[in-house]
Amino acid sequence: MSMLEVKDLHTSFFTDAGEVKAVNGISFTLDEGKVLGIVGESGSGKSVTAYSIMQILAGSGKIVSGSIKFKGQELVDAGDKVMKGVRGNKISIIFQDPMTSLNPTYTIGHQLMEAILLHTNRNKEEARERALEMLRLVNVNEPEKRLKQYPYEFSGGMRQRVMIAMALACEPDILIADEPTTALDVTIQAQILELMKSLQKELGMAIIMITHDLGVVAQMCDEVIVMYAGSICEQGTADEIFYHPAHEYTKGLMRSIPSVEDAGARLQPITGTPIDLLNMPKGCAFAPRCDAAMKICLNEKCERMQLNSDHAAACWMNVKAVLDEEKGGEA
Repeated sequence: MSMLEVKDLHTSFFTDAGEVKAVNGISFTLDEGKVLGIVGESGSGKSVTAYSIMQILAGSGKIVSGSIKFKGQELVDAGDKVMKGVRGNKISIIFQDPMTSLNPTYTIGHQLMEAILLHTNRNKEEARERALEMLRLVNVNEPEKRLKQYPYEFSGGMRQRVMIAMALACEPDILIADEPTTALDVTIQAQILELMKSLQKELGMAIIMITHDLGVVAQMCDEVIVMYAGSICEQGTADEIFYHPAHEYTKGLMRSIPSVEDAGARLQPITGTPIDLLNMPKGCAFAPRCDAAMKICLNEKCERMQLNSDHAAACWMNVKAVLDEEKGGEA
């Protein structure tokens, strides 16, 4: 069953320099109990997609067109009253930086209880018990003592655990994790990911994992969306994306991953710089950085091509491969 259905979503930021098309016509579904990974470099539109779903865009940001349905209910233009019932209650988000996501002037207990009181019918004592329960759930030691402490008294990993506890306190159907391990060291990253996996199985919620770390995707996700310049360039199951990448951008991301087998090999970065969203090229957005770019790539956008039931990509190289195969068969 589809929990979330996003269809042809366009989100822009209107600036003095012009319209920045941060999300440009993306579509996907999220099924109950599944983990969807959204991958791409900075500026690809990953976080804006999440903020569009939650309707927490900055003042200059606006959903221009498209549909976001949660369990069949349309969220675009649904109004503040509807969204207040969805945010936290039905869909929760963990923001990128645990260091700045908590208010330094309030105790951890106050902030946890505030979220619980806002989104549930619990009284103050029940909210305190729920806060303690959530801290125990995310393996925060001495929860009674921790409730009275301030964020500066917590390490980065512990703050991230508090953020997860806050996001899960109202038992949401969907958890959006926006770069949940970026600010953490490798050992703490592993602990947080393991914690999220166990909580996902225990609570049966769906997760949208937004990241640029392909290792996280391989460990966590059932399905993967690869974004570039606000659009989806490739979409499929994790196995299809990792073992049969079909877009040149995805292949570039794969080549940039360090190899355990060949530890001394030099990494192969993607050359060039991310596209200027104010001056989008006529053809494929990745063409200026693509070593395999053809003339058609510079002049025409490629529509997404269904490679099999679990895999689709928008790359002219796939069209070329099909044409070459047909010519070879005729010969």
